[in-house]
Amino acid sequence: MRRLPETEAVLEVRRAVRNWLAVYAPVEEGRGVAVGLSGGADSLALTAASVVEAGQVDALIVDHQLQEGSDKVAAEAAATALALGCRSAHVLPVEVGGDGGLEAAARRARYAALDAARGGVPVLLGHTLDDQAETVLLGLARGSGGRSIQGMAAFAEPWGRPLLGVRRTVTRQLCADLGLTPHEDPHNSAPEFTRVRLRNEVLPLLEEVLGGGVAGALARTAEQLRDDGAVLDVLADELLRAASGEGDGPHSDSDGSTLSIEILATAPAALRRRAIRAWLLAGGAKALTNKHLQAVDELITAWRGQGGVAVGGGTPGSRLVAAREHGRLTLRLRGSR
Repeated sequence: MRRLPETEAVLEVRRAVRNWLAVYAPVEEGRGVAVGLSGGADSLALTAASVVEAGQVDALIVDHQLQEGSDKVAAEAAATALALGCRSAHVLPVEVGGDGGLEAAARRARYAALDAARGGVPVLLGHTLDDQAETVLLGLARGSGGRSIQGMAAFAEPWGRPLLGVRRTVTRQLCADLGLTPHEDPHNSAPEFTRVRLRNEVLPLLEEVLGGGVAGALARTAEQLRDDGAVLDVLADELLRAASGEGDGPHSDSDGSTLSIEILATAPAALRRRAIRAWLLAGGAKALTNKHLQAVDELITAWRGQGGVAVGGGTPGSRLVAAREHGRLTLRLRGSR
């Protein structure tokens, strides 16, 4: 086991990783974890602590190939991972498309590469409390309800985030304590990216105006909403089973392909909308927005004879449409005009 200096920053990051492993992925002999390593301070700190706490660590370095010399940066990160004591280090070159913008396309490519290379073990990611605060603000701007400001989960299989309670200043201090020089990605200071402006302009201003503690408050809010959301999801699932019929009565529909309007209409709005969302996603809907959910909800609670609601997720020749038919909510493919 590699020894690290027992500085305040090192001990804080180690505790965070140790606590995460104890709850979500108790260390198994020969199994270990993978770490998504970018070469930045957060992922370097996570890698160093994980080697000590988890023992067997495989570093996965995604080369997005978006900047000249990115292959050299990836190679240096791999070498650092091995020097820190990782069992292996793999560079994963990816092709980044253009759909949805550069940030979204790079994220999709990165997660797909990490998932394909992880070998069945969890992948730890270096998202910090500061990242969580930025995510909550982005969700708040979307205005899509409590779910959009729940932030990132500590574990959403196979992705683990042990550092959600650790500030970015701590990971940078750990690197300094270990004599590591993090890679500074130019994209992290490019003002054309919304998250960068949140990080460099909005959050510092909020901290100044509100007297500090904003990032921590946003992260705590996300955690509380996630706990509340877990309970609501269980209740919404019960409502969904009841509305689908579960084999009772003349309109039973145990496969859940249609839902009872009457049962949904008499349910609390918060549960009904969660149930609708889960049902649409299970039926193949993609990229659901609050506008989609509101329109489908109005088929139940404010029906005036309006037609069906097209939701994303159809095929090239058809649309996926939710509609009200004979007292049931249906979801079917319909030919495009």
